Amino acid sequence: MKKLKSGGGWPAIKYTLQKGREVGGIFKLWKAMRTKNACKTCAVGMGGQRGGMVNEAGTFPEVCKKSLQAMAADMQGGIAPEFWSTYSIPQLKKLSPYDLEHCGRLVQPVLYEKSSQYYRPIGWEEAFSRICNRLKEIPADETYWYFSGRSSNEAGFLLQLFARMLGTNNVNNCSYYCHQASGVGLTSSIGSGTATIVLDDVEHADLVFLIGGNPASNHPRIMTTLKNIRRKGGEVIVVNPVVETGLVNFKVPSDPISLLFGTEIASLYVQPHIGGDLAMLTGIAKRIVEMKSHDEKFLQESCDGAEEWLARLAEVTWEEILEKSGLTKSEIDDMADRYAKAKNVVFSWTMGITHHEHGVQNVQAIANLALLRGMVGRPKAGLMPIRGHSNVQGIGSVGGTPKLKDAIFERLESEYGLSLPTTIGKDTLECMESAHAGEMNFGFCLGGNLYGSNPDSVYAAEALSRSGMLVFLSTTLNTGHAHGLADETIILPVLARDEEPQPTTQESMFNYVRLSDGGKPRHEGPKSEVEVVAEMCKRVLAADGPLDWDSMRDTGRIRDAISKVVPGWQAIKDIATTKKEFQIGGRTFHRPEFNTPSKKAKLHCHELPPLKGSGDELRLMTVRSEGQFNTVVYEEHDLYRGIDRRDVILLHPSDISRLGLSEDQRVTISSSTGTLDNILVRSFEEIRSGNALMYYPEANVLVARRPDPQSKTPAFKGVVITIKA
Repeated sequence: MKKLKSGGGWPAIKYTLQKGREVGGIFKLWKAMRTKNACKTCAVGMGGQRGGMVNEAGTFPEVCKKSLQAMAADMQGGIAPEFWSTYSIPQLKKLSPYDLEHCGRLVQPVLYEKSSQYYRPIGWEEAFSRICNRLKEIPADETYWYFSGRSSNEAGFLLQLFARMLGTNNVNNCSYYCHQASGVGLTSSIGSGTATIVLDDVEHADLVFLIGGNPASNHPRIMTTLKNIRRKGGEVIVVNPVVETGLVNFKVPSDPISLLFGTEIASLYVQPHIGGDLAMLTGIAKRIVEMKSHDEKFLQESCDGAEEWLARLAEVTWEEILEKSGLTKSEIDDMADRYAKAKNVVFSWTMGITHHEHGVQNVQAIANLALLRGMVGRPKAGLMPIRGHSNVQGIGSVGGTPKLKDAIFERLESEYGLSLPTTIGKDTLECMESAHAGEMNFGFCLGGNLYGSNPDSVYAAEALSRSGMLVFLSTTLNTGHAHGLADETIILPVLARDEEPQPTTQESMFNYVRLSDGGKPRHEGPKSEVEVVAEMCKRVLAADGPLDWDSMRDTGRIRDAISKVVPGWQAIKDIATTKKEFQIGGRTFHRPEFNTPSKKAKLHCHELPPLKGSGDELRLMTVRSEGQFNTVVYEEHDLYRGIDRRDVILLHPSDISRLGLSEDQRVTISSSTGTLDNILVRSFEEIRSGNALMYYPEANVLVARRPDPQSKTPAFKGVVITIKA
């Protein structure tokens, strides 16, 4: 497959037309994309009351392939009833993520029982009876509740409240497997776990660090902003062990000049070894201090721990930094020189930073580097974790975490007279470990693919199979519906965001709460997530309790409750009437006053981790393809990398030669956790030698259950592997 020289451009336009044909015409797709609903994919912040394809700065048209793919998937025809008697569980297990996604929309509840080899359609009444009877029979702490970023704030708030009123804090969300390290790291540094800036700040930056991410494939709308920065003379420093096509050059389809001639994105492209980021960031900071380009006044007046950290920078040697980053001194000097000259700097990152055993320390080191020159706590500069799902941040904000924020806990109890559990709730990985130990009788997944998102997929399948009952709220099939099925597994078909009968809200990565109007359902059968959860509440919880569960079918009533108990969310109460979308207060830092007890930022000292692997071992990073969103695979080929399949390992030509391998050779990949057979070797000059690339989630069998100790985020990057012919 031919590798493209630019991201975006005419292939993206061609793909749009192709998707239009698939769903019945480009006008039909255009109409769906223009509805007043928040985008279904990444959390950059699109749609809402300004209509689809409009960003938070009001720019139109803003559209990307990810949103088109998600919309086209929701516009599929329904799965026919005979599908379930045709395809057995063993047959479903053989289907790829792509195959399962393209089976069609789920339109009726289905049940799998361990004594059978098939799912069978059931009615909604039977589904509710089975689920609610199980919940009445078992202790609350034998249940766990998993939230996807696909859902609304209303559904998330109601479900976490239901779980806690049952008596458990085993409430967690998909961020534990992606950006939880960002939240923990930022909170420890500035007292807030989200972006410190708004989109307009990024537009006015003259330097953006893009570390450990590939937004050209995973968050394409950000490419418009990067294009604008470069066009105004600003710089973009890309840090990635792989040279990604779209980060070198990108053709923004909505910009005629960029479309025709392309836009150079990276003004500097740096390739550390996988796992070398912490040493690299420390090295840049050390060089800035050596150049006396740091802001001494800001460090002393607005930061705690400055003296200790500066002493640590002086102590660490260049030999250690270069050895543990894999970079040369000149590469680090070049980044430091550009940083020292810039006036407005934004630091952005994704899972290349968080998916490590020291992910929180990586994030703290980025915050340290920004604070070193006073690039946090003022306009046009700051910290920007690029969130991967459209409402993953909102789910956490409204309580979808094991521990409620103290203010939410206290207000729920005082406002509604509740007595909530105070036990320590389990995070996502802890719930899987408890399920594997046979301690869980019930698992509930509000969207997402819990199996596909887990490390050590063999262990994950075993854990899910020991969960007693599993319930999935889904729009389409995924690998989680085929692997690791419990004694009873129920899939409930739910409406997509633009089919909801009532308005819902979502939160963008810039802390902006947006209203989605919903729309007409495309199929008979699926229900609203809020309706499903409210029905469960009514059937399981006491009818004479402090809440009227029938009234909680109204998303407006849920927003009223959110406004009373979630700090900074008062404006959500009337958002459906006023149509005034709002930004959550206390998260954007345009002044050097932070949400810490001292009102100062905190600098952190770190020991530099050694690079993993030696001899014939390689460091593996698992990644998403250009035609993929999280665990959902929309296309089997990877357009930008020029790869035509997913059962491959991408290696630098020098590593292929060194290991005695050849192009297209079938090999076995092994790690401390698992083995993958019959994998094709592909030559890939764009990856730093000594490192390897494979696709997520197929390569999860190789990823160990060794998380970052502070965030519990698994290390999907830096997996040590060996290759045998």
